[in-house]
Amino acid sequence: MEIQSIKNRYGIIGNSPALNYALQVATQVANTDLTVLINGESGVGKEVFSQIIHSLSSRKHNSFIAVNCGAIPEGTIDSELFGHEKGSFTGAVDARKGYFETVNGGTIFLDEIGELPLGTQARLLRVLETGEFIRVGSSKVQKTDVRVIAATNKDLMQLVQSGKFREDLYYRLSTVPIRVPALHDRPEDIHILFRKFATDFADKYRTSPVQLDEEAKQLLINYPWPGNVRELKNIAEQISVLSSDKNITAKDLSKFLQPYSNNRLPVLAHTNGNGQEFSNEREILYKLFFDMKRDVNELKKMFLEVLQNPEMVGQNQELIKELKDLKTHEVAQPVLMHPTASVPTKAPVSIHMGDEIDEHEEVEESLNIVDKEKELIVKALKKHKGKRKDAALDLGISERTLYRKLKEYDIEE
Repeated sequence: MEIQSIKNRYGIIGNSPALNYALQVATQVANTDLTVLINGESGVGKEVFSQIIHSLSSRKHNSFIAVNCGAIPEGTIDSELFGHEKGSFTGAVDARKGYFETVNGGTIFLDEIGELPLGTQARLLRVLETGEFIRVGSSKVQKTDVRVIAATNKDLMQLVQSGKFREDLYYRLSTVPIRVPALHDRPEDIHILFRKFATDFADKYRTSPVQLDEEAKQLLINYPWPGNVRELKNIAEQISVLSSDKNITAKDLSKFLQPYSNNRLPVLAHTNGNGQEFSNEREILYKLFFDMKRDVNELKKMFLEVLQNPEMVGQNQELIKELKDLKTHEVAQPVLMHPTASVPTKAPVSIHMGDEIDEHEEVEESLNIVDKEKELIVKALKKHKGKRKDAALDLGISERTLYRKLKEYDIEE
């Protein structure tokens, strides 16, 4: 099937090379049984690609089901996917088939695959490799013939390196990877999409569609769109409803666009000495803290050498005078703040100076990422008086992920 006909069928707007290539890969792999891993930011339309692959496959007349792995509690996800026997756990009043059993012969789309617990990952790997699974509370091995399409907005390889995702499952899922481009990577499509959404809204409510002037078009293209196509559609509808004038200027449009710095932290691309990429904002901050601490220690050593070496003292009288005038100088590390958390931590490192500097005192603090994560979780729970939902929202993670962290770090609520 031609790319354009697929776009028309599924309402896909745009002609960027990255989008066309992703659609081409989807059509080529559709008529096989290969596992597909769809990568892309939230809001780019990953589920649409899974539907395209299923509709063009030999399984198109069989069942298709989409499962959001991040929305299912950790304690019940095995039951949802693989089923359970009566009495296998509290509340299991009847036996129940799981998705892999009910969709036998069809396709299952596992969205947010990076949220799967490690135990469930092992069971999923067995299904992918042998087609076998066992219901919760049963010892009977059952067979299923299901094609798996997975999707994620996270860097699974980074999760593999941190021990949160199985490496063998990663390579088994990514037999054929498809990268769905973010909206900011498709600048040529942004105004086309806006015009389509504005026209659809006008047709629905029988009004005239809004029009952007040239400066407004440029502002629309330059905006980074952290919410991708979903955010663009919302903006188009807001403008259509709230603007009295159908001719929109850049000034009018700016009222509906939030500054990017207030929307979310940008994903920076930093590397460590080994070339490893730091795409997580918190890891970037920790890396900066390590560098800062090293620099502070080097400065203190230099000051001591200046004062203890007579030759260097004679050459640095002005520096010594400034040091004596300081008496006590406190170098405080920046406040650590998770992108969505509101609980800061601060760890000062103090250097005490008298008339002569003959020793220094350093307040050591653990900079282990796991320790810091545990500390943030404990503080968030205290802040919200043990309410997991509110604490998870404050930390910027799902409630199920918070539940898993509580067990992992043995945190008492």
